[in-house]
Amino acid sequence: MTLEKLQYPSRSDDLVLTRSRTIGTALSSSPTRRGFFAGSVAALSIGLLVFASPGYAQTVTTSNTDAVVVAAAPATGQAAEDRSIRPFTVHVSRAALDDLRRRIAATRWPDKETVADQSQGAQLAKLQELVRYWGSGYDWHKAEAKLNALPQFMTNIDGLDIYFIHVRSRHKNALPVIITHGWPGSVLELIKVIGPLTDPTAHGGSAEDAFDVVIPSVPGYGFSSKPTGAGWDPDHIARAWAELMKRLGYTRYVAQGGDWGAPISSAMARQAPAGLLGIHLNLPATVPPEVAAALAGGGPAPAGLSEKEKAVFDALVTYAKKGNSAYFVMMTARPQTIGYGVTDSPAFLAAWMLVHPGFAQWTYGGDPEKSPTKDEVLDDITLYWLTNSATSAGRLYWENGGRGSVISAASQKTADISLPVAITVFPEDVYRPPETWARRAYRNLIYFHEVDRGGHFAAWEQPQLFAEEIRAAFRPLR
Repeated sequence: MTLEKLQYPSRSDDLVLTRSRTIGTALSSSPTRRGFFAGSVAALSIGLLVFASPGYAQTVTTSNTDAVVVAAAPATGQAAEDRSIRPFTVHVSRAALDDLRRRIAATRWPDKETVADQSQGAQLAKLQELVRYWGSGYDWHKAEAKLNALPQFMTNIDGLDIYFIHVRSRHKNALPVIITHGWPGSVLELIKVIGPLTDPTAHGGSAEDAFDVVIPSVPGYGFSSKPTGAGWDPDHIARAWAELMKRLGYTRYVAQGGDWGAPISSAMARQAPAGLLGIHLNLPATVPPEVAAALAGGGPAPAGLSEKEKAVFDALVTYAKKGNSAYFVMMTARPQTIGYGVTDSPAFLAAWMLVHPGFAQWTYGGDPEKSPTKDEVLDDITLYWLTNSATSAGRLYWENGGRGSVISAASQKTADISLPVAITVFPEDVYRPPETWARRAYRNLIYFHEVDRGGHFAAWEQPQLFAEEIRAAFRPLR
């Protein structure tokens, strides 16, 4: 193995990677992507809403102790695929953190918004308070310690190094589950559920409900490699996840996802790789075609909707009118343009991530007892900053552009899913589907439950409840 410098804009001296022998996979441009702008602008405007673990043969990774350890796509021209699973440790240099604080201190702030609410975006006073704390009182090393306390690994799949956390349960016959995050989340939003899932007897459950937990970082996110060509859409990621579970030796397992994790898990279910028993979603693709068409065209609700269905339709209309999909539209259309800001300015990165409607109810740490806390959100933002991954992460929206809405049943081809599907609806999520739409979308729906608390980042906000839902959803598949 060789140790080479990874050139990142402005922060290259603090980032080092370890490469291993793999085969570089050429990725072709998606034909559906080319036709994206031929679609309806109205449809796009509603964005998201319509349209240490034993048993490994390991190759030890070396690292520079004064660097952020990250992964990148291997050099081309290598002859053989490296299927090894390599231990991974995070270490951030002092220089990288000093650079972050320097940039925060040099922030050039805009004038104050002219309204009393968040309708113009992140409010100046709240963001200034958060960012100033980020530069003076926040401690990244605590997040680093949390990650390094877990078994972390790398493996190369289709030319990209994929980072993942893998925690095996101490209980016999634990069911493996692969859990996928989305934007603007990361593996950090999911680590609170590891304990309740792997050790249920310590968290109010029974040994029979135990899971082995695999939490990968989506390509382009966090410590996973950044794709250097087009083609890493949810379908490709789904195939990579199936390969990952195969490499880990699992012959039967389940998958879970919210946000981007939902279309990725759904793609896995459509592909039905050997061993996949079923999926659980907390952002399911259930919007019926006629409802999606009405939303895209700005027309009235379709005839025949029940009272509850009409309420969901109205909520989607309101969501779009309030501009909640602005981030989705921009990242789908021009992620590179956003990238210049999120790469250069910590304040812009924080503002851009917090514009996500999943943070609409977040109080900027005003309630220290409410999860996620101020430090936990800054852990997530800082991970994006230190790995310089906000731009590459945003390209997943571009990759998905021609494939339509992540909550549209037709766009996500739910009719092609025959594997068991389970759904949990959290009351503060950005989309709360009625059960009638869920049963229409998924022919093998085995579980549907509306809970009384939690939002878009359910595993982060309500880890115990989230774990209980996973246990209940997959109990029939054991």
